[in-house]
Amino acid sequence: MIELDGVTCRYGRAGDGVDAADGATGTVAVDNVCLSVPDGEFLVVAGANGSGKTTLVRTFNGLVEPDAGTVSVNGTPVDADLVAARSAVGMVFQDPRDQLVAATVGADIAFGPENLGLSHDEIDRRVADALAAVNMADRERERIDALSGGERERVAIAGALAMEPDHLVLDEPFTGLDEPARRSVVERLRALRRVGTSVIVVTHDLRDVAALADRIVGLADGRIAVDAPPEDAVESLPGLDVRVPGGGGLGDPPA
Repeated sequence: MIELDGVTCRYGRAGDGVDAADGATGTVAVDNVCLSVPDGEFLVVAGANGSGKTTLVRTFNGLVEPDAGTVSVNGTPVDADLVAARSAVGMVFQDPRDQLVAATVGADIAFGPENLGLSHDEIDRRVADALAAVNMADRERERIDALSGGERERVAIAGALAMEPDHLVLDEPFTGLDEPARRSVVERLRALRRVGTSVIVVTHDLRDVAALADRIVGLADGRIAVDAPPEDAVESLPGLDVRVPGGGGLGDPPA
């Protein structure tokens, strides 16, 4: 489980050209958020650009340290064990250039599992499974710098999948993907949901994931404005500048 209690994050602090007042400095990106993500839940965090959703999810594994409040993963405070938090919470960034670290596809996806000290056979299995999940099977030897933007996004997703985390966070995962790749990623998310992995998708567009979600949290100005099952949340989300499926429906139910 991921648990947030009173989490507040600010950008721009005293000493960075920002005046301090009463100890509260800078611009508030996340404002006193309390949130729990149970094991196995498919959660959508929705909101417009600048609503605080990316900052919020980056507190889940310590990529962003809150200015106030606490974040725990599987019962352990994130700041007490960053290694455990980052093993348990996989993160796929919106821009794959922030995530890719190796020259070739296979080496990049293997990077995380190698750091876990896994056997070569296990690493090879994870790389192959992750590539198949994003419709890039047998492309391990291709160079990252020769890939399109959408292909790099798929490699970033595959790298997170190869870690087999307890909780997987994907920030705008469908940006730049063609239709076959989008379908492949959606099917992989369905499979993760079935085996009990928590999946958290950050998006301003619900069309690919509304039917999969157990719950939707909508953010506005760093605060939770909506926290409800999809069928209840979807009516309020257009007011938060979130795109919902045509006609306000949720599409096909999750498999």
